[in-house]
Amino acid sequence: MAQIQWFPGHMTKAKREIEEKIKMVDMVIELRDARIPASSANPLLHQITNNKPRLIILTKEDKADAKMTSKWISELSSDNTLVISADLTKGAPMQQILAKSKELLKAKFEREARKGIRPRAIRAMIIGIPNVGKSTLINRMAKRKATITGDRPGVTKATQWIKVNNDFELLDTPGVLWPKFEDEQIALRLAVTGAIRDQILPIEEVVHYALSYIHEFYPELIMSRYGVESIENTEDMLLAIGDKRKMLKSGGEVDIVRVREMLLREVRDNDLGPMTWERL
Repeated sequence: MAQIQWFPGHMTKAKREIEEKIKMVDMVIELRDARIPASSANPLLHQITNNKPRLIILTKEDKADAKMTSKWISELSSDNTLVISADLTKGAPMQQILAKSKELLKAKFEREARKGIRPRAIRAMIIGIPNVGKSTLINRMAKRKATITGDRPGVTKATQWIKVNNDFELLDTPGVLWPKFEDEQIALRLAVTGAIRDQILPIEEVVHYALSYIHEFYPELIMSRYGVESIENTEDMLLAIGDKRKMLKSGGEVDIVRVREMLLREVRDNDLGPMTWERL
C-alpha cells in the first residue's frame, strides 16, 4: 500500500493553534481509542505537547478487550503520564479525572502555594485524533452541550475554552491526524475502528485485515455471531457469512459487497464483542 496523505486545511490550522496555546495550559488530557491505544496516538501532537503532564483516557473501553486494556494502562503509564479507561456513553469519570489531574500537578501546586499563589482552576488541553470522544467527554464534564458531537471524524473545527466548574477549564481542540500514514498497519487499524473516513482506504483491504486479525486472535467471535467456522481465507469466510445471513443477489449468489459493509458495521458497533486491535 502506498503512503496515504490526508491532511485537510482545517487540520493544519488546528496544529498551529495547538502550538500557540499549549503554553496557556497546565496539562494535557489526551483521548485515545482503547481498541488501538498506540495507533490512536498522534505523533504530531506528542511533539507539540511532550513537556506537559499528561492524562491519557482510553475511551470506548466497552468495545475493547478488558485484559488488553489493563496491559496498555500499565504500558503507557510513567512519571509524567497517568492512564485511565472509560466508556463515555455512560458519563465522564469526573472524580477519577480530577484526582489523577491533581496527582499530576501536585508538585506545581505545592510550588505555587510556597510562593503564596492562590489555587485556581486546572487548565487542561483536550487532544486526540478524530472520532475518539473529545466533544462527548467535554459535554459530560460540563453537564451541558458545550460542543457539537458526531460519530464521524472531523466534527470539531476550532479550538475553544469551556469552563467545566471551579476545578476545571478545558481547551477543546479539533481532532488532528498526522499528514501521512507510513505504516500500513496503523492506517488499517484507524480505518477498521472508524477514525478515518471510509473513502480513504478500500473497504476490501479493511475487511480483509479485520477478518484476518479476528481469525488469529478472536476466532470464537465469528462462530458465536455468524454460526460459521473462522477460516484463514477471508473471501471464503465472507461467502460463508453471506450464505448464512441469506445476503444473496437475485441469482442466488452471495452479495459480497453487502457482506463486507455489514461486517465492518457490526465490528464497529461491537456486535461481535469486545476486541483490541493491537497487542502487547
